Amino acid sequence: MATETEKAAERVAKLRAQAEKFAGPLAVAEAEWEAVREAEAARRAERAKAYDRKVVDTWMERAQEAVDSGDEPHKRFMEALAAEPWFAAYVEYRSARYKRGHVLTEAQRAQTALREVMTVPEPRLYDIAILDEIQRAVEKQAAALGAKFSEDLDAKREAFLAERD
Repeated sequence: MATETEKAAERVAKLRAQAEKFAGPLAVAEAEWEAVREAEAARRAERAKAYDRKVVDTWMERAQEAVDSGDEPHKRFMEALAAEPWFAAYVEYRSARYKRGHVLTEAQRAQTALREVMTVPEPRLYDIAILDEIQRAVEKQAAALGAKFSEDLDAKREAFLAERD
């Protein structure tokens, strides 16, 4: 038994010696690695600061460009919409509601001019559900496009931060 114990003790001693031999270089390598990581973090922090300054300095112009980029698509949308038969029918239907409102307003004006008790009701417009459905569909697709744009902005920022001077 003593020989097995001695062999095991020798092996432990040998491995400790090896561990001590590599402990110094390992500590140096770890310190260098930490220094490199800190330097990279500092570099990225400076790049982030520069990027954020640029965003703050240019956001108004960029936001205006984003808004203006919708002008031409809106014009195309209105032209395409006006060409749709269902849209023309809906406009015709809705105009009947407006016509009723004008008749009521005219009658109220006449009753007021004659100093009569007002018996004509206030004009009311009723929305129909199809407009809500269209709006929900538009908002859903627009939000998806906006999210993609946001991802692109994040990717540009990350590329800027990763860029080497």
